[in-house]
Parts: sequence; structure tokens; C-alpha cells
Amino acid sequence: MIGFDIGGTKCAVSIGYERDGELIVKDKRIIPTDLSVSPYDMIERMCSISEEMTECFDAIGISCGGPLSAKRGEILSPPNLPGWDNVKIVEYLENKYKGCHAYLQNDANACALVEWKYGAGHGSNSMMFFTFGTGLGAGIVIDGKIYDGASSMAGEAGHIRLAKNGPVGYGKAGSFEGFCSGAGIAQLGKKYAREALERGEIMPYCRSEDELASITAAILAKYAREGDKVAKKVYDISGKRLGQGLSLIIDILNPEIIVIGSIFTRCEDLLRKPMDKVLKKEVLSHSLNACKIVGAALGEKIGDYAALTVAIEGERLRKGV
Repeated sequence: MIGFDIGGTKCAVSIGYERDGELIVKDKRIIPTDLSVSPYDMIERMCSISEEMTECFDAIGISCGGPLSAKRGEILSPPNLPGWDNVKIVEYLENKYKGCHAYLQNDANACALVEWKYGAGHGSNSMMFFTFGTGLGAGIVIDGKIYDGASSMAGEAGHIRLAKNGPVGYGKAGSFEGFCSGAGIAQLGKKYAREALERGEIMPYCRSEDELASITAAILAKYAREGDKVAKKVYDISGKRLGQGLSLIIDILNPEIIVIGSIFTRCEDLLRKPMDKVLKKEVLSHSLNACKIVGAALGEKIGDYAALTVAIEGERLRKGV
């Protein structure tokens, strides 16, 4: 299989195969995303690299940030890929490589597939995956298949509004992404630091206005673990809002397992307790008892696996295996 992982700053080309239920990545190469050329020129560069890596492949999987249409095989103007408007990438690749099938998924869905097949969700029938990284994306697996929705926009849970006001995520103040993402956690930390500085107080994680711009979720986690009350408060808020958002998901979808990546995996010690407190209060007990909530198992490998898994699953479904 060939995997194309397309991002706003870099693209990765991988080759690999599945053997005895394990995904083997044979090789991977990364190139910068050149937004000065046309999308098809950039695709050609990835094709050239894949041809250098192997002369024989059965399918191509593509993982890319949305919006996109998995059904039509089109990339539809992702904000991190200006100029990539209505790019018919699947049609282009299948015309270039006759007899080879290509499959497209948004990056959150691709990561959901990876964790379902090879990671924390392995063996489950219904699973939801949350990225919880710079932003909050989600992928839904139902009855062993990715659920795309009517326009390939299913799983955009980050857009749900959880509060009238709050950090901005997905262009919406108080959104799930606003409270539960690296960018949103940093916004909360900056807000409290700015308010303290205006009162003439100095925060351990921000001693001057010059340091406001350097506040990150990682810095706040460090100080929260060292006992800083404000940094701990930021993570308490994020954890409670995570519980609030997941309550909606669990009551509606009744999944077997929810897998959460990135910041949750690294900061579960700060997020789990406030999250669980809200879940126990809000969720129907039968649904909550049936659902496990765990950190992603594959860590940094998930990106290497994502596009290849799109190809593997695409072929499995096409062949009816």
C-alpha cells in the first residue's frame, strides 16, 4: 500500500502492508508542502517519491484535513491548504495508475481507523476517536465502518457549543474545541495570566506581558503538576468541559469505547478526575457503564499508520472481506 498524508506544512509518503493483523511500515519520506504550486503539482511530487520507494502497489490511501468528500474523493478547501479547492485527488490518482484504487479520508477519521484496527479500540464494534491536539477532531466507527455522514462532515464534535462564552475553537467561542484543545487551553491560561498582571500580580507560569505569547498547554501542564493553582484550574475547566462534551456523545451514540489522543494521553492525570465527575452526573448509567474512555495507544506512530490504514480498509470494504 501507498499512503499520502497531506498537511499544511508537510506531506508524508509511506509504503507498507498488513501481515497477521499487524501494519508494517517499510519506509516513509517527508517533504514540505509547497503552496506556491498547484495541488496537482504537489500530488505529482508525492507520486514521484512513491515510485522511487516501490514499483508495485495495490492501493493508495490519502489522509488530509477537511473539509473533504470521502464519497466523491475530493479535497474541499481546507483552511490549512489555501488553493486546494475541489481537488479531485482520487480520480486523478486512479487515472494515473490504471487498475489501482485510491481512497480518501479526513485525518481524524484516518486516525480513528488506526486506533480501531491496531490500537486501543481493537476488537470493538463501535468506537469514537478524538484528536485533542492543536484542535479537536473526531472520527466515528460504527459496525466496523467509518461513519461519514451525508456530506462527509460527521464527527465535527469540536464545533459543538458547550458554553455561551469561553475560549475560541472552530471559530466559535465556548465550543468543545475551544475548551478541549491545545490552543484553547493556552487561551484560558493567557486569560487568567493577563487578568493577574492587570491586578499587579505575577503568575508562576507568566511573570510579565512579554511571556503571554509563550504560554502553551504543555507549560500549563508542567506548572499544574508542580502545584500552581491557576494552571491546575485551567486543566480542571478543560476536564469538566471534556466530560460535558463526551456526555452528549455517549448518550447519543452509546459507543463501546472512546479513544482520546495527544493532550489527553499526556495529561490524563490532570483531566481524568474532573471529566469523570461530570460524566457520572450527566450520562445515563447504562450507557456510561458500557463505555470505556482511554488514551490512544499508538502515540506518535498514529500519523505514520493513518493513510496506509485508509488504503487497507478501503480495499477490505471493496472486496467485501
